[in-house]
Amino acid sequence: MYAPRVANNEVRIIGGQWKGRKLKFPDRAGLRPTLGRVRETLFNWLAPRIDGARCLDLFAGSGALGFEALSRGAAVATFVERDRRSAAAIRANVTLLGAAARVVNSPAFRFVNADSSRYDIVFFDPPFGDARAASLLPDLLNRHLTEDGVIYVEQSRRDALPTTGRVVKHGTAGDCQYTLLVAGE
Repeated sequence: MYAPRVANNEVRIIGGQWKGRKLKFPDRAGLRPTLGRVRETLFNWLAPRIDGARCLDLFAGSGALGFEALSRGAAVATFVERDRRSAAAIRANVTLLGAAARVVNSPAFRFVNADSSRYDIVFFDPPFGDARAASLLPDLLNRHLTEDGVIYVEQSRRDALPTTGRVVKHGTAGDCQYTLLVAGE
């Protein structure tokens, strides 16, 4: 299948109402939007859950996961990004698309500790090698997920699978592994 080339600082939405739209984001070391083939698999997994979902895109980076969810029918997304330039680019894309979203320019740890909202879907894609990030998973599973909620975790293939929650789906692509978690053992 032919995949059109996209500039290094652009991501293409692959499904839903904004399919084919390119979103720009700043060129920043370590920023790696989720691969298109991984997003396609993820959103096939999430298809029964996405319509009307409340989503949290933690460590948002380019915002690719949150925008893909909104494009496919999620009701609202909260993007959390600590980098000021990346948060500004996400805000610009929210305005461009007229998306139902809020953008929070904050470190993920501060946001998770201060926020009391519950989400149907949490996208958890911290920078590869951020060993501290996994410590947020228990709070996300226990305080921030709705009863039937899921967390999508993306991490380096070299990292161990999360030990918190129950793995319901898992896949790999290149140097990346991705997992859907639900609360429970």
